[in-house]
Amino acid sequence: MRPLKYIKKIRELRAKLWPEVTFKKELWHRKTNDGFITIPRTMPLIVNIIDDLSKGGPAGMTYAELWCRSYDEMYVSLSKSKELAFCSGFTSQRAERTWAEKIRKLAELGFIKIREGQAGPLSHALILNPYLVIKKMHEAGKAGLSKEKYSALVERAIEIGATDLDDNYLDDDDEEVVSAPPPAANNAVVKPKLAIKPLPLKVAKKKASAA
Repeated sequence: MRPLKYIKKIRELRAKLWPEVTFKKELWHRKTNDGFITIPRTMPLIVNIIDDLSKGGPAGMTYAELWCRSYDEMYVSLSKSKELAFCSGFTSQRAERTWAEKIRKLAELGFIKIREGQAGPLSHALILNPYLVIKKMHEAGKAGLSKEKYSALVERAIEIGATDLDDNYLDDDDEEVVSAPPPAANNAVVKPKLAIKPLPLKVAKKKASAA
């Protein structure tokens, strides 16, 4: 969470640098615009590292496109291969074949896992934590992984507070976190109310006279 004082300073600076811009109307904002996904702040560097590892056929944009189609489960359906290929930047007659090669390369490098299904050998994809994948490569001395870029990834991770590259990352948390439903107030069980039917008029009069 950024300090309010810092946010105020940035907004004041922004207003002075771009006085002609109506910020509420002309800027994209996560709280007012829909259609967004959470990504690590290091994503550009991760994509760059993937390109280095897949030289001759850079797969960074293919990876970014997969991520942008994922949700919290990090699962992506690969059934729309033509659309996925186009959005990954492949538009030639060999677009789908080239895209499929990138998907297999990402799986070979360990960034994703793929499974067959109704759409063929490439039907489903699971995106793994890229920090852990890259860290494992670094420890194994993987060819193609730049030492400078790995150091930059470590530095940036520390800067943004990402602990994924720490040695004790998730040591005591092996299970997936699932949000529990909110507890019922005071553990009370609400029983349905019984409808009380009014007495017939004659019966009501008799009871009234008896009283």
